[in-house]
Amino acid sequence: MTGAIVGDAGHGPARSVRPIATAGMTIGIGMGGFFDGILFHQILQVHNMMSARIPTDTLLGAKVNMVWDGLFHAVVWFVTAAGIALLWRATARPDAVRSGRALAGSILIGFGLFNLVEGTIDHHVLHLHHVYERLGVSAWDYVFLASGLALIATGWLMIRASRSN
Repeated sequence: MTGAIVGDAGHGPARSVRPIATAGMTIGIGMGGFFDGILFHQILQVHNMMSARIPTDTLLGAKVNMVWDGLFHAVVWFVTAAGIALLWRATARPDAVRSGRALAGSILIGFGLFNLVEGTIDHHVLHLHHVYERLGVSAWDYVFLASGLALIATGWLMIRASRSN
């Protein structure tokens, strides 16, 4: 991140938004994964982790996809836990900027990064699943990528605004 160091015109040590931003982005990546899994896999049931490769129209297919969904949730749980640990460490640093806006913005960036990376890799490169599986590659896959870009841009603006305060 450019401009991560915030000075106070010679009145004290330079402060950095980087520790809180790193923690927030890590938490955001995990929360993005949970949001995807809970909303799309469980509540709406429009896709599962491997549903483009292993259809869910048989009991065996549904069970295999459930295992992959569980592994996915385990990974995002560990990512979220790592983000919480990073946040704990950031709050102990005297040089770390403590800004709710910077934290919220960095969480949005992490969430957006999740959508962008997972959407590109799983939907377009590996074809493991699509946002709305019955349609295959569709506009919904591109809306998912666009949501990632919008979240990243919004988060970046929030962090930038927190630096000018």
